[in-house]
Parts: sequence; structure tokens; C-alpha cells
Amino acid sequence: MSKVSYYTPEGLKKLRDELQQLKDVERIKASKAIAEARDKGDLSENAEYDAAKEAQGMLEMRISKLEEALAGARVIDESQLDTSKILVLSKVKIKNQTNGMEVTYTLVADGEADLASGKISVNSPIGKGLLGKSVGDVAEIQVPNGVMKFDIVEISR
Repeated sequence: MSKVSYYTPEGLKKLRDELQQLKDVERIKASKAIAEARDKGDLSENAEYDAAKEAQGMLEMRISKLEEALAGARVIDESQLDTSKILVLSKVKIKNQTNGMEVTYTLVADGEADLASGKISVNSPIGKGLLGKSVGDVAEIQVPNGVMKFDIVEISR
């Protein structure tokens, strides 16, 4: 049974495109690499063959994980989301109570998380700590060296 993950339409398309690329292009490359290594002779002492087989195994594992993620993928209808609370796809401005620094994050599914572009996973410690909070609330988030406190400044879509 796969777990349900929520995606934006763009995130789901990206996932499907990656799966298609792996199945249609990378699988063929892996098969050719194995065939070329097999043609070089004795398989018992052929490091190229072993490496090609291992690479194929890793590729098949990635394909399997993507298929599992797609099986539990749901597209979020942003028009139905409540903007008074932090939910998936909420854009949240938070203020660190310790140093006063303000940061804006968008909460997304695991597969769409990209800290460089300000997208954090709802399953990350910060994401979990922010879910369900409203403007004015204080989110207390457990981190390795204690508890960080953030003021919820703004919620938008």
C-alpha cells in the first residue's frame, strides 16, 4: 500500500517525465552497457559487467520508487485550500524569535522540496512544526540542539 502524497500539477508532471525518461532512455542505455560488457569475455572476472549490472539494479530501484510515488500521488486543488491555516502549498513567512531573521517558505510534497528555491517538505521537521498553525501562532520546532521558536507572520498561496 502506497502512502498518499500531494503535488502541484507541475510537480506531478516532473515526476511523470522523470519516470518516462528512466524507462524509455536509461533502461536502454543500461541494457547496452551490460551487453557490451558481456561481449568482453569471462563474466566471472569482468568488473565492467558487475558495474553495469549494479547500475541497472539501481535504475530499476529508482523506477520502482517513482512508480510507487505516482501510485499515491494526488493533485492539490489550490482553490479549495483554507488560507487561515498553514497547509500543503501554503507560502509562509516566519520570524525566528532568537535572531529576528525572517524567512519565507512554501510547504510542498517530498518530491518537490528544494531549499534553494524556498520549498520545504511538509514532512521535514520545520514543515511538520508549521502545519496547522495560523498567523500570530508560535511554532516550536525540535532540532538537534534544542527547540527553535518561530512566529508565524504571514500565510498566503
